[in-house]
Formats: sequence, C-alpha cells, structure tokens
Amino acid sequence: MVVDVVSEVVIDRPPVEVAAYAGDPTNAPSWYVNIESVEWLTPPPARPGSRVAFVAHFLGRRLAYTYEIVELVPGERLVMRTAQGPFPMETTYRWEPHGGGRTRMTLRNRGEPSGFASVAAPVLSAAMRRANRKDLTALKTLLERTDR
Repeated sequence: MVVDVVSEVVIDRPPVEVAAYAGDPTNAPSWYVNIESVEWLTPPPARPGSRVAFVAHFLGRRLAYTYEIVELVPGERLVMRTAQGPFPMETTYRWEPHGGGRTRMTLRNRGEPSGFASVAAPVLSAAMRRANRKDLTALKTLLERTDR
C-alpha cells in the first residue's frame, strides 16, 4: 500500500523567502515537530546530489535516515528521497505565489512501506497528516513573526 500525504498552508511571506528558509534542511528542527537533528553529509547549500542525515521521533520510535536531494528549482520546488530502511520516502516541497506577497506551500510525503510498516500504512498516513499540519503551522508562525 502506498502512503501519499499532501498538506498545504498559506504563509504571509513571498515565495522566495519561504523557499529559502523551508528549503534549507539546517532549519528543519525549528519547524518540524518530530525532527531532532540534521547533519549535512555533503557540503551545503542544498543542490541535486546533496545528502542530509536526519534524526526524528515518530510514533514513539527514533528514526535515523538520509535524504538525497534529487530536484531543486529555487523558489519553486524541492524533492528529496531516501531508499533506506523499511519505509522509502519521497518528500516534495512546492512554493507558489498566492497573491499579495503570500505563498502557498505544499508538503507531500510519498512512500511504499514494506514489512510491518505496510500493514500499518493507514495509521502511518493519518499520523503523517497530523504531523505535517503541525509542521506547516509552526513554519507559518515562525515566518510570519515580526521579530525574527
């Protein structure tokens, strides 16, 4: 069973600003509720071929995984993939102008769990949807703060 979770938010900042912040993996722990740490395995900045190791907690488990950036269109789209572990995942960020200097950011997580994770795919999808909503809300709050 394929997991495909899409969430979006409108942020009161221009796409170039939202993309610069959200598209930099170094900033992930500041807005992803479950991400504990990030380590660049290749020199920053993000570009196709860059590899970044993440440590996260999700559904009571510690997860360590490495994403490779496979596509980057500055200010528009970032696609990262991991093929390791029981749950290969692709994460896509899209940033689109939404009038008045605002940005519609879409976060999509797709993957095909195997083993036990495949049995739990509906639960994983629901948990990912909740987490993504929290993450995008945190990002919106952070980027819209006037004192940052």
